[in-house]
Amino acid sequence: MAVFGYARVSTADQDLSIQEEALRRAGCDIVRSEKASGSSRHGRSELEILLQFLRPGDTLMVTRVDRLARSVKDLQDMVHDLRLRGIALKATDQAIDTSTAAGKAFLDMLGVFAEFETSLRRERQMEGIAKAKARGVYRGRPPSVPRDRVIALLNQGKGPAVVARELGIDRTTVYRIVKRANSTAG
Repeated sequence: MAVFGYARVSTADQDLSIQEEALRRAGCDIVRSEKASGSSRHGRSELEILLQFLRPGDTLMVTRVDRLARSVKDLQDMVHDLRLRGIALKATDQAIDTSTAAGKAFLDMLGVFAEFETSLRRERQMEGIAKAKARGVYRGRPPSVPRDRVIALLNQGKGPAVVARELGIDRTTVYRIVKRANSTAG
């Protein structure tokens, strides 16, 4: 019966050390960490490795449940899977212990608030973007793909798949650029 920790921050410029230290102080034998969004499991390889490694009787520990999931459904799915496998979930900063009814109820409430917080943040962001657009100051994210380079390679007779591979982008991005170029040209 081992205790494994999971630490997560959303962006590359955030620091994991506070979470990692708290998990080690709480008795975690191993701590897996990553910098990735918590809005879904996609792209969270450290979490997937840890979930595959856990065995019956083990404990998965986080500092707060929002480090594990930002969606109630995702959180409930993970907790359900852990419970079926005989694995407990605990949090260092919250009174969560999924082996008790009260702990499970508290976990569900915290999951609801984490999802609510994410929704509010998204709404505020959209409101800010709308206001900036109305003032004419919002231009969106700068293009990460050199559109003129895509068009130049296509004009050299290279196909979309070759262009995508050469520039390290997705083929649908090439088609999107072509579509925009055709709509502004005509």
